[in-house]
Amino acid sequence: MNRPPVLVYLVTEDWYFVSHRLPMARAARDAGYEVHVLTNVNQHGHIIQNENFHLHPLQWRRGSLHPADLIAIIRQIRGLYRALRPDIAHHVALQPAVIGSLAALGLPMVSLNALAGLGYAFSSTDAKARMVRIVLAALLRRLLNRKRVAVLVQNPDDRAMMETLGVSGDRIFLIPGSGVDTEHLQPLPEPDGPITVAYVGRLLEDKGLRTLVAASALLNERGRPVRVLIAGEPDPANPTSVLAEEIERWRARRDLSLLGYVADIRQVWAAAHIAVLPSRREGLPKSLLEAAACGRPMIASDVPGCREIVRPGIDGLLVPPDDAAALADAIERLASDAELRRKFSVAARHLAEEEYSSALIGRQIVALYDRLIGR
Repeated sequence: MNRPPVLVYLVTEDWYFVSHRLPMARAARDAGYEVHVLTNVNQHGHIIQNENFHLHPLQWRRGSLHPADLIAIIRQIRGLYRALRPDIAHHVALQPAVIGSLAALGLPMVSLNALAGLGYAFSSTDAKARMVRIVLAALLRRLLNRKRVAVLVQNPDDRAMMETLGVSGDRIFLIPGSGVDTEHLQPLPEPDGPITVAYVGRLLEDKGLRTLVAASALLNERGRPVRVLIAGEPDPANPTSVLAEEIERWRARRDLSLLGYVADIRQVWAAAHIAVLPSRREGLPKSLLEAAACGRPMIASDVPGCREIVRPGIDGLLVPPDDAAALADAIERLASDAELRRKFSVAARHLAEEEYSSALIGRQIVALYDRLIGR
């Protein structure tokens, strides 16, 4: 009897796999793949195991560039690849793509490298990011143009960037994210009380949080205050993570409510009238997809990833990144127009159902896996 094809997900953190790749993995499992997950295990290991996936804990110091740490994690992953003999390894995000590709050198497997948003090195303009970008660009050209290697991106801008870096276009595939569970996330009525906008995501400078905080201050100065909900936690491994002292200053402000991690995202969208994501760059933002599924009008930066979901005048508004005044104007416009919010809400839900449901994206990713391994 032939064994089922073996699929490995390489992800830095268990929470990220559960949050961003679970629908894909379920679709692969249901299509007959034997699914293994290699990741740091913190608080979400039991969720992974309850899905009948095989969990392999890693000792991965995410964000560390120390040679000893890099060599240790490459050796650990390579040992697991040798033992598991995967047909395909799905490397999730930039660091796993680089580390996983190095670990897979010379092994008879397909490597699918999912580059979602391309991260700090490609979105930041500081000197450290520019230096890292030069090194990464050269490394990616070497690693991603090998035989049995493919690249997965989430939006056309990232496809173009990979081609600009020198990755052959015939090995780049585009699937827009992991999808959103439109059965679980249903349209919600607007809440009572003051107009409320909500941000969901990690507390990072690159996500535009300081711009959102500044926009809220501007609205207060104009006499048009809104309530701002911020759901998420800092990410110390990311160089743009907001520092604890600044977060504490935000907590002291009356216009901001910091919620931390929220297990059931429906609680956030039930309390908010408008979804906001003033990010500098995205792959395909899950927070906006979830907001759209719940029927929330959206305001986001006019940047890659965001503009795939927010369609101006249809389901939301786009503003320039790092522009607090423009963001305040957009919030004020939606806050003062209930009929426009209703129109955007209906269109947002339609978008989630027709283009980004987890069932649809699941079929697309399984078809890609099958194609890459010749199944």
